[in-house]
Amino acid sequence: MALVLTFLGKGGTGRTTMAIAAARQFADQAKRVLLVGQDSSPAWGLQVGIAGAEMQTLAPNLQAVQLQTTTLLERGWEELKKQEAQYLRTPFFKAVYGQELGVIPGLDTGLALNAIREYEVSGQYDVIIYDGDGDQATLRMLGAPEIISWYARRFRQVFADSDLGKTLSPFLQPIAAAVLNGGWSGDLFNQPAADQATNLLDQGRAMIADPQRFLAYLVTTDRPESVAVAKYLWGSAQQAGLTVGGVLVNQGGAIASIQSEFAPLLVNTIPTKLNDDWQPLMQALPDFGQATQAPSPIRIDTTERKVYLFLPGFDKKQVKLTQYGPEVTVEAGDQRRNIALPPELRGQQVTGAKFQDGYLIISF
Repeated sequence: MALVLTFLGKGGTGRTTMAIAAARQFADQAKRVLLVGQDSSPAWGLQVGIAGAEMQTLAPNLQAVQLQTTTLLERGWEELKKQEAQYLRTPFFKAVYGQELGVIPGLDTGLALNAIREYEVSGQYDVIIYDGDGDQATLRMLGAPEIISWYARRFRQVFADSDLGKTLSPFLQPIAAAVLNGGWSGDLFNQPAADQATNLLDQGRAMIADPQRFLAYLVTTDRPESVAVAKYLWGSAQQAGLTVGGVLVNQGGAIASIQSEFAPLLVNTIPTKLNDDWQPLMQALPDFGQATQAPSPIRIDTTERKVYLFLPGFDKKQVKLTQYGPEVTVEAGDQRRNIALPPELRGQQVTGAKFQDGYLIISF
């Protein structure tokens, strides 16, 4: 089981520099490290020191790979066709080839998340450093397993309870038996393919929510706009269920004011890199193993009948709480999170909500 580490912050604050330094630090600790770059332009390869899309060795224990969306798309499409052939009697995707598919907006981040998952489950690495865009797009990617899981369970129940679902239900079994390989359980959403997809989503949600498996650090300078973006991404990361372990202030800066902005996170100042000397940066990095002491994005206390959401960087005017469906929806910044409640609180109405010490506390 590998630790996946990523960095969030405004463009130009040195996220890639921090990623390289962290990768070298872990490699020096005899960890098997993979540095993964989302940027497919030549700039990333030049900064890291690799050429081409093939995985390359940078140093002992350290490999680097630059993701190419078209390559990932072809590979993913072939896997989809294999799954289709396994479950359908007459596959129809076989007539479409991955080499002819174009990349639509947002697909690159989804493919990157799947690539990270594959590297993580391979067992070849102790640490995976993901150098992505470090912005809202990255957070939406990491929150995708949670969001897709909500769509699946919500619309499944809506369909099952609808007149359309009840009318079609008797006809689904003979149709599915004619189309699908294997048996039929009587539940359209409880077939082997659906179960496999659900398991993958559950694994993804568990991985993102576990700070020992997935962790983010904020990168900023002392410029006000960089600090503001980092603080905004800190709060937004909580909406994705991602633990933020600390703050890295690139090129020094007004450390005291930054510490007050990001309390209770630990703040480390990182010196300017001179030539090819990475040692000062590596020595200035925090102990990433201590990041599990950072505040958890969510805590549910069934005894108190309360949900604690850590939402730093937001105030009550920026947060909207609704309960239209069976779950509670929290909107903060430009993201929404549907909270799957435990059985003790499921179906209960919210009786109150307040902000206290950076937490949104919801009472039932």
